[in-house]
Amino acid sequence: MQFPYELQLGWRYTRAGRATRRNGFINFISGVSMAGIALGVAALIIVLSVMNGFQKEVRDRMLGVVSHVEIFSRDGQALPELDAIAAAARQNPEVVGVAPFIASQALVARGEDMKGALVRGIVPAQEPEVTDFAGTAQKGALEKLVPGQFGIVLGGELARSLFVREGDQVTLIAPGGQVTPAGVVPRLKSFTVVGTFDSGHYEYDSALAMIHVEDAARVFRLEGPTGLRLKLKDLHIAREVADQMAQTLPGQFLIRDWTRQNRTWFAAVQVEKRMMFIILTLIVAVAAFNLVSTLVMTVTDKRADIAILRTLGASPRSIMGIFVVQGAMVGVIGTLAGLGLGLLVAYNVTEIVEVIEKALNASFLPKDIYLISRMPSDPQRSDILPITIISLILAFAATLYPSWRASRVNPAEALRYE
Repeated sequence: MQFPYELQLGWRYTRAGRATRRNGFINFISGVSMAGIALGVAALIIVLSVMNGFQKEVRDRMLGVVSHVEIFSRDGQALPELDAIAAAARQNPEVVGVAPFIASQALVARGEDMKGALVRGIVPAQEPEVTDFAGTAQKGALEKLVPGQFGIVLGGELARSLFVREGDQVTLIAPGGQVTPAGVVPRLKSFTVVGTFDSGHYEYDSALAMIHVEDAARVFRLEGPTGLRLKLKDLHIAREVADQMAQTLPGQFLIRDWTRQNRTWFAAVQVEKRMMFIILTLIVAVAAFNLVSTLVMTVTDKRADIAILRTLGASPRSIMGIFVVQGAMVGVIGTLAGLGLGLLVAYNVTEIVEVIEKALNASFLPKDIYLISRMPSDPQRSDILPITIISLILAFAATLYPSWRASRVNPAEALRYE
C-alpha cells in the first residue's frame, strides 16, 4: 500500500534525523513535548477519575438515608389517598420500591443537652425497599422500632453530641405546643434509644432520628404518613422521573428528587471539576505548544530539504502537510501514551496508593479524620473522550504556524549557501 509522500516524510522526520548535535537537540525537545502531553493527559484522567470516585462514594453514602424521589403533601399533613398514590407510583416502570414516611422537625433532649433534629417516621419492614439504611444502622436496630414502644434510632454524631447510647432515654419535643388552662405547653415524649446509624455523611449523622411511623403520627398528631419515598432502577434519571410523576399523579403534591435535596453540594462539586479540568488542561496546552518551538527548529534545519522538494515540484500545501504530519504524530503518540498511563493508574489507584503508604509508612486518608479511608476512582467516558479530543486539537493547532512558515520558504534563498 503506497502512502502519500507527505505522510512518509512527516513520519520520517518524527522518528529521527541525521546524527548531528543540532538534530539531537531537536529530537530531545520533541521528546519533551511528547512526554509533556502524555503526562498532562494522564494527570487529567487520574484527577478527574479520583474526583468522580469521591463524588460516587459520598453520593452512595448519602443515598443510604435519602431516597431517590419523595412525594409529600404541600401542607405537611397526612397524604390523602396514600394507597392510591402508592399504586399509581408503582405503575412507573422505573420505580422498584415504595415506602410511606413522616418527616418533621423536633428537638431531642438529654438532660441539659438539646439538639435540633429531623425526625423521620418509617415502616421498618418497608424501609429497605427505598434506602440502604439497614446497612448503615446497628444490627437489629430497625427491628427494635416497634409501634407503641417508642424506640428511636439516632445518627451517630447526634448520639455522641447528646452523650447517649443504646438503652438510654431521650426526650422528643414536638413543634407546636398543647393548649392548657396554664398556657401553651410543649408536647414532650420520652423515647428509648434502640440503636444508632453512621451513613458517613455528617449532615445526616448529626441531625437525623428514626422512629416508627405510628409513633411519629401520635407525637406529631397526624392522621397518617405525610409522604412516600421511592427507589428507582437508575438513580441518574431521578429528576426526569420526578418531573414525569408531577404530570401524571392525581392531586397536588410536592415531588422532590435526591439531586434537588442536595443541589448546593452537587453544584459545588461540578464547579470544582470544571475548574480542575481547566487548570490541568493548561498543562496539556503548554506541552502542546512546545511543538511550536520544535517545528520551528525543524523547519530551520530542513530548509535545504524543503527547497529541493520545491524544485522537484512539491506544492506549498504538500510542504505544509509534511510538518503538520510531524507535529500531529507527536501529539497523537503523546495523547495515546497519556491515555494508556492515565487509565492504568486510574483503574489501579487504590492499590498504588496502598503500596506507596506501606513504602512511606504513612496514611494519606486517616480513618479518624476522613470518612473514606481508601482512594476511590471512577473513570468515566464523558471525561476521557473530551480530554483526548482537546489534547489532539491543541497539538494540531500548534503545528499550523510552523508548517505555514515552512510552506513559505523560498527555494532560491534556501539553496544559495548550500
